[in-house]
Amino acid sequence: MAGSGFTCPLCLWEKSSSTWTKPSGSGDLPMLKMPNVIGVVIGKTDVRSFPDRKNIGTERFTFSFTIRDSPAYFINVQSWGREEYIRSLSESFRVGDCVTIENPLIQSKEAEREEKFNPVTPSGYKLLLSENHSVVKTSSCYDTDTRLLALLHLPVKDPQDYYSLGDIVANGQSLHGRVLNVLAAVMAVGEPKYFMTSDKRKGQRCEVKLYDETERSFPIICWDNESIQLAQSWIPQETVIFASDVRINFDKFRNCMTATVISKTIITTNPETAEANVLFSFIKESAQAGALPSPVKELPNEAINLEAVVDVYTVEQLKEKALQSDGKLEPLHGIIYGYISTLDIDENVSRVLRNRCSVCRFIVNEVSNTCTFCSDASPEATSTFASFDILVDVTDHTGTLHSCYLSDTVAEETLGCTVHEFLMLEEYQKTALKWQLLLERSKIYFKVTSSPNWRTGLKVNLLSCKLADPIEASQSLLGRDWNY
Repeated sequence: MAGSGFTCPLCLWEKSSSTWTKPSGSGDLPMLKMPNVIGVVIGKTDVRSFPDRKNIGTERFTFSFTIRDSPAYFINVQSWGREEYIRSLSESFRVGDCVTIENPLIQSKEAEREEKFNPVTPSGYKLLLSENHSVVKTSSCYDTDTRLLALLHLPVKDPQDYYSLGDIVANGQSLHGRVLNVLAAVMAVGEPKYFMTSDKRKGQRCEVKLYDETERSFPIICWDNESIQLAQSWIPQETVIFASDVRINFDKFRNCMTATVISKTIITTNPETAEANVLFSFIKESAQAGALPSPVKELPNEAINLEAVVDVYTVEQLKEKALQSDGKLEPLHGIIYGYISTLDIDENVSRVLRNRCSVCRFIVNEVSNTCTFCSDASPEATSTFASFDILVDVTDHTGTLHSCYLSDTVAEETLGCTVHEFLMLEEYQKTALKWQLLLERSKIYFKVTSSPNWRTGLKVNLLSCKLADPIEASQSLLGRDWNY
């Protein structure tokens, strides 16, 4: 590799390492002034902190990244130190940047232990950065060596070693907890959502929908800033990714399989492989045929498995959570033992029913009566159907949640009638139906999300509303099994 000064390709010092002598009783290589290393950053973690065992009451900070300087050689780099140093160093470069590392320390790695949480590399060593001796400089790849650019598009794993999305879905829960590789195209990139953890640490989450020839929509979830920033650069229905070592999980809430980016994961954007080229062709052909939905909106929420929802809340607790989250509440599923206190179904029918797209079930534009989501993707986009879309108030002994959504099939189950049957009712029958439900103690499953534009700051969707078992309701009223 071209370079200046004492720059040394990874392959050369890897081979020469056999001639270095290790100090007695130490697994580390001598802390000598090593040649500089130039490479492109292909993976990076967020800054984390751990209690300092030597200085009780203080914390040590760390982050790691992976650099590559040739198709065959890449290595993990780790840095520990003061918060100011670590955060400043971490913020100085991103995945895709070229860096020069001056005076790195070299240490043998314990593969079994370290590769449990870090990317698997072909090297038997890792680089350590010392605040007092090492320097990391960022430079343009064009100023260093244009060959480094090509490395950003080479997967770190065998390009044929991956699961299709259809294979993951077909294998289902048998893959729960497995770490494997995925090759897929990007359907939609969600907005990052921010929240506060129970121990007062800031968190973030971003969901990306993937697809391939075998599956139309598959979620992959990013929990760290580095992968979220990378995902924000992806272009829906144009970008292909090879994600090595993602964790596959079964999401009990949504009753579907998902992938999660973890500290071992390295994502290659638009890989230059034969397998990726086949997927690129599929993307192009699908787009030309109009077989894909608009990437602007995300697909509707998947069905929620209510059996997995067990946390019980009061209205007051939900409002407190919303206040504590500072408008960045992570989507929350739970149960309220309360009752519907407002249900206006015997007034203007336009306040009860809305038209939905028969393809994607989104509410359609009221003026044009067309679905902006599917209008360019399907000839059936003009087909609509009437659906319940009712705003209700939910009340318990601690307060009221105003303007909650009772919609679609959940509303049909709650009211005990279809839209067609509802339209056949006389006004007095609608009023009678309303009073059958009002003020009846119910077990209400819900989903809450932050919505700054909503007048309450919370958007509440009811997932189920049925009469509560008297014993369950009594236990709830006494404070048993509440989620604090």
